[in-house]
Order: sequence, then C-alpha cells, then structure tokens
Amino acid sequence: MSAQGVSGGSSRRTAIRGGGGRLRLMALLGWRMMFHDRAKLVGTLLGVIFATVLINQQLGILMGLLQKNTMFVDNAAADVWIAPPSTEQFQPGRRISIYALQQARVVEGVAWAEPLLVGGTTMQLPTGGGEAVTLIGTRAPRFAGGPWNMVAGDPRSIAQADTVVFEDSQRHDLGGINLGSVRELGGHRVVAGGFTWGLGPFGPPYAFGEYDTAREILHVGPDEASFILVGVRPGASPATVATRLAAILPGTRVMTRDEFSGTIVRALLRDQLGISFATSTFFGVIVGFVIVALSMFSAVVDNIREFGTLKAMGATSFDLAKLLFVQAVAYASVGCVIGLFLVTRMAEGMRSANLVLILPWWMFAGTFGFMVLLCMVASSLALFRVRSVEPGMVFR
Repeated sequence: MSAQGVSGGSSRRTAIRGGGGRLRLMALLGWRMMFHDRAKLVGTLLGVIFATVLINQQLGILMGLLQKNTMFVDNAAADVWIAPPSTEQFQPGRRISIYALQQARVVEGVAWAEPLLVGGTTMQLPTGGGEAVTLIGTRAPRFAGGPWNMVAGDPRSIAQADTVVFEDSQRHDLGGINLGSVRELGGHRVVAGGFTWGLGPFGPPYAFGEYDTAREILHVGPDEASFILVGVRPGASPATVATRLAAILPGTRVMTRDEFSGTIVRALLRDQLGISFATSTFFGVIVGFVIVALSMFSAVVDNIREFGTLKAMGATSFDLAKLLFVQAVAYASVGCVIGLFLVTRMAEGMRSANLVLILPWWMFAGTFGFMVLLCMVASSLALFRVRSVEPGMVFR
C-alpha cells in the first residue's frame, strides 16, 4: 500500500488532525493494510488458527480424560462417599470394614447406605490368555453405583446369580462376547447379561456384578467393602451429613460427591496429566505468539514509510497503536472462529468410547479472550518500532 493510498485526500488529513473519528479512521486503515499483503495475512491467521486448535485440542482431551475418571463418582447416585483413608482416586485398593455401613445407616440425615466393591480381575479368553477387567460389585435391589448407560440387556440382570454386565466397546478384546455368552472371570463362571457404553477409565474397563457375586470372584471376605455409598434425606445437606459421618468413622475418609470428584481431578493433574498437557498447551501458545508477533512486526517494517506519512499528517503514536490493536483483534477473531470450527469437527470425528473431546462453552469464550490478548501483546512488539518512526523520513 503506498503512502498516497493511505493518506490521500484533504478530508483524511482533516480526520487525522481533528478529534472526531480518529478511532474509526485508524480501524479502517488497519483493516485495509491487513489485506495489502495477502501472504502475511494468511501467515498470521495460520498462527492464530494453529494455537487455537492445539490449545483446545489438548484441553478438550484433558477434560475428556478427567471426565473418564470422575464419571463413576458423578453417576453413582451417592451424595456422600465413605472411603479408605488417604483415598484420592476411584480405583481398587485398600478396603474398609463393613461395620461402617451399619454405623452410617443410623446417622441423622442419612436416607440409605450401601456397600460397593471394586477390584481388578482377569477374563479368560477362548483363544488363551486373559484381559484385565475392573469388577464393580453393587448390591440389589438399589444397585447404587451402576450399571448405567446400558446399550444392551437389562441393568437389573446382575441380580441373577453369576451374571455380569460388560463394556460394549471391549467386546472384541474380551473374546467377542455377546448377550448370554459364558466366560470365566477370575476363575468363576459368569454369564454376560448386558453391555454398557463408554465406561472405561484410565485402567481396565468396568464390569458390573451383584455384590455377592463380585465378592466371590474377587475373593473378598464378607466383612469388607471398598466404599460405602450414602444417600441423604430430602432437605439434608450432604456436607453436614459428611461431617457427622466423619466424626463417628475416624478410620475412613468421608467426602461429598463433589469433594471426591474434585480430589480425583487434583490427583490426576498433580501426578499424571498436569505437566504433559501444560507443556503441549504452552507450546501451542508460544508458536502462535511467535508467528503473530513476527508477522505484525514484518508488516510494520514493510510499511514503515506509510506509518511515517501518517505521523507527518498528524497521527500520534497512540493513533498508530489503535491501528495495530484493531489488526490484532481482527486476526484473533477470524483465526479463532476458524480454529474453533476445526476443533469441533475434529471432536466429532474422533468421538469414541475410549476418547472424547469435551469442549464446554466457557472454553470457547476463554479461548477467544485469550487469543485477543495474545495478539494484542504480539502487536505491542510492532508498536515499539512504530514509536521510533520519524515523520521526516517521508521527505528523504
């Protein structure tokens, strides 16, 4: 874009020197200068799109993995969890005395309490070998803790002796089982009574059986349980009931559903997921920032005489800052919209029982605000060069 193209006409000179319409004029000039060099326009947008896609892809996968590991707590229909001491995740481990169940049932505000058994076992395959399974034992007739999200069979089929509900996405890995298939689970003969969908955490997928069936398969004594699930009476506060339970059960850890879910998330971010996903997300931010900053700085250098002409006509450094910031917002807005569109299509394409990208609306809103901020910070580097431009250079 030539200096005459940017500044031609007495009316524009008046607009720059006058107080009114300065922002609108700078915005118009900034918009036109963006399209003057199409290559730099495309390069800058690609930087914003890349950062947007990578950041949201990593955060979406992270949210999906966290949801996979909190889904049992979120769907177990229990308001309060009584767990072994130091419990931070829902997984097989230490057990507590079934005596805690009897104590919990008489606490004020408790509507019901049921035991839950969680343990690892192995499915013997027809071809030889075995496949790991996390067996959940839930007591009839309430079946607090599942199964849920059924795609075949009846969840109450596990009330029948030696009947287990398996994960549908693992049917091939479990030897091609179907409804009514007979298999050996942990050395115990079981019948496939139904299938769930998407109930697979980090570890082996969940399988569900009636509490006594699971106890026999896992070789657990009648006086032990992995967790005690508690439902509170209508109008009662889960937090208050949890406090009462903790007072009479000092050898356990008592948490509300939200507290347990939050504990799982914090443990995963601290021990397994936080560093890896933070690193990849930071990489996307840095790459996007560098591309946008270099593109905008290069655009300023290529149009340095035009900026000098604007200063000679009376534009201040603050006016030129408006021009650059308008460009930054435009780059962020267009690039972010394209990037978010690509991420949503990617999420739909890779949706499966084992991996789901979770993209809540607040992530999109946060991404837009963050990309605008990133582009504005990147444009501030170009502003340093603009501030040093001398109006007299136009006449050299």
